[in-house]
Amino acid sequence: MSDLKSVSPESSEPTLLGATEIRALAARLNVSPTKKLGQNFVIDPNTVRRIVTQARVGPNDVVVEIGPGLGSLTLALLPKVAKVVAVEIDSVLADALPATIALHAPNLKENLTVINADAMKIDSLPHNPTHLVANLPYNVSVPVVLHFLETFPSIREILVMVQSEVADRMAAVPGSKIYGIPSVKLTWYGEVDKAGLVGRNVFWPAPNVDSGLVRLVRKDRNLDPELRETLFSVVDAAFGQRRKTLRTALGSALGSPQEVEVLLRSAGIDPGLRGEQLSLADFVAIALQAKKVT
Repeated sequence: MSDLKSVSPESSEPTLLGATEIRALAARLNVSPTKKLGQNFVIDPNTVRRIVTQARVGPNDVVVEIGPGLGSLTLALLPKVAKVVAVEIDSVLADALPATIALHAPNLKENLTVINADAMKIDSLPHNPTHLVANLPYNVSVPVVLHFLETFPSIREILVMVQSEVADRMAAVPGSKIYGIPSVKLTWYGEVDKAGLVGRNVFWPAPNVDSGLVRLVRKDRNLDPELRETLFSVVDAAFGQRRKTLRTALGSALGSPQEVEVLLRSAGIDPGLRGEQLSLADFVAIALQAKKVT
């Protein structure tokens, strides 16, 4: 990151976008929020300030922001970090973002890089990100977060705003009814917790549900990609038929019920349990045993 200019404490704060500015900018660009892309623009400056505070970023950090939209969160991030790399799938919004930053934060415009692309297809960035901070559509939130965790091991911490129900599932613990695939897979990478609730009236258009902030702090350990692949296939199978016991549910991933039972007992797991009763450590034990017998 030697080519990045750290933000100095003397940097003037940019003017953040409120409801009036957001609607005026959208009208000027002839942009209407679309359900297809899950666009709900944040119109409350206090909310973006809160997100940046919760993101725990500093002057040497590089933040990748997914779906910056009209730039509300981007403007709040720029004075706090060395670089913001904004990934925007909407070409109109991607093209307009640099001009918005130049208007509202002219001294920080060089610290922004905009990439017009589908976040799920990103496999490299011009700078190694230390943080991911984003307001994510609920239908892509978990896949996007998992993709970036796997693709960019430099990411130490993530803070995303997602639909409240999705936030609950992302941070769920074993034994709860909402504990499932997102909960286990995210925990493979780090510690996950909810960082607060966000009301629907801070968005335009206002969604029909509240939102929640979710934080993930990456674990400082080496992750075996082959073990991860086996683990994730076991997790997918366990929750693909979550009402069934592991003896039956894991058949698609590990073989016949008899073979599954032998493998589970070798891993120290009761074949009569269900996926929602297992911790990450339990799933890892199953995956390690599965690797031994293949």
